[in-house]
Amino acid sequence: MVENRTARLTLLIDPVKKRLFEEICAAQDLTPSQVVRRLIRQYVIDNAGGRELPEWLQAGGARGEDGA
Repeated sequence: MVENRTARLTLLIDPVKKRLFEEICAAQDLTPSQVVRRLIRQYVIDNAGGRELPEWLQAGGARGEDGA
């Protein structure tokens, strides 16, 4: 099973950090969405607190299309 990509997450960030983040992402040939999905996925794995995670989300499991 692959994660559902239909949910939207809106966040506020100051313009300077946003610009720097986008520049760094571009330099690594990644989209900001790819990087945020990777960060969220790792945060959930690290902080699941005993919750049952889907196999595709478990550390060492199959990766999403963004390679994260």
